[in-house]
Amino acid sequence: MSRTYKATGINLKAQVLGESDRIVTILTKEFGLIQAVAPGARKQNSSLGARTGMFVVNELLIAKGRSLDKIIQAQTVKNYPGLAQNLGKLAAGQYLAEIVLCQALSEQPQEELYQLLNEYLDQLEALPSQDAAIYAHLAHGVFHLFALAGLSPQVQACCLTHNSLKPNFTDPNWRVGFSVTAGGTVCLEAWENLRKQRDEPGLSPSADHPNLDYKTVFHREEIPVISCHLDATELAMLQYLSQPEIMRMEAAKNYSWLSVEQILRQYAQYHLGRPIRSATLIDSYFAANHDATV
Repeated sequence: MSRTYKATGINLKAQVLGESDRIVTILTKEFGLIQAVAPGARKQNSSLGARTGMFVVNELLIAKGRSLDKIIQAQTVKNYPGLAQNLGKLAAGQYLAEIVLCQALSEQPQEELYQLLNEYLDQLEALPSQDAAIYAHLAHGVFHLFALAGLSPQVQACCLTHNSLKPNFTDPNWRVGFSVTAGGTVCLEAWENLRKQRDEPGLSPSADHPNLDYKTVFHREEIPVISCHLDATELAMLQYLSQPEIMRMEAAKNYSWLSVEQILRQYAQYHLGRPIRSATLIDSYFAANHDATV
């Protein structure tokens, strides 16, 4: 006889099984990521039908099975109807859920991850229908999901020299590099000096090359590729993302959160080892609402 267990979890994915069943992928506080069959969930009068929807939080009674567990009871404690009413918010929620699906562990408690995802879904649902605000909260969520996993990008200092980086708002041409492979921001002067050091073996630290350091040794293949260049505003925004609270929306709407999200998307896809499929939906939505975004 199958033993049963209780769990509280949020639905992140569902797929069809047979004529009327559904397999639900659920992030639970107690057991991490689980898959369970919701028998008859696709029948018109099924009590499990609405409870197996995306982003529905349930208290569950589950029977342990040989290959797949089975949901015996589900009591909904929370859902996010506001996400379904706005395509931009829904796309951002799916984007975050996709990252969580890649990060979550099975058969281990995942309470912090569970709480963090729910916090961002709460924030997204409460937002006004303002594209810049959605992008800002999406970027903030992506950054902190990776921070929880210990993989957040380095944005406060140069990945090569480890010297702190401060945005220079007085020079409109000031730029800093961002390298996905190196793990974050790169001082372009230090990067150029290292490239010269590689190409000119006799080059050594001097007054002309103050950023070269005998303690830092890079082989030819280790000099990172610069993925993009950031201006002072973009760097400041990335640095602000490390704070627990998102930038006030009155300020956020004046900045290009679109470019910041694109930077984090490249970083996320590299570290996850796969494209973020939900990004296609959010790109389509915001392309159709471009005037509101800019």
